[in-house]
Amino acid sequence: MLNSEIELSSQDILSKEFKIDTRGYRPQEVDKFLDTIIRDYETFNRLLKIASNERQELVDENINLKQEVRNLKAKLEALANNSDNSTSTADVLRRLSNLEKIVYDNEKE
Repeated sequence: MLNSEIELSSQDILSKEFKIDTRGYRPQEVDKFLDTIIRDYETFNRLLKIASNERQELVDENINLKQEVRNLKAKLEALANNSDNSTSTADVLRRLSNLEKIVYDNEKE
């Protein structure tokens, strides 16, 4: 991912040697500063791996949730189609009940 854009690794920084000039920097200060940079690089790499793993987990969870939503929509549509049939069946039963009342009432007279 980002590794192709990063030029230096912590090992590159650790193994880097500078030429010392008569007016150059103090080697102890440079070493101390480079040690700080190395620690930061290692922390950065660790955090990047954690974030990458968390991202992948979220992508996987998102895929699973989308699939679950698709399944639930399909079930909801199936229930809606069945409820239309149930309503029409209920209407038929209600009409039949009304007809039976009419027939029985006519028989009593």
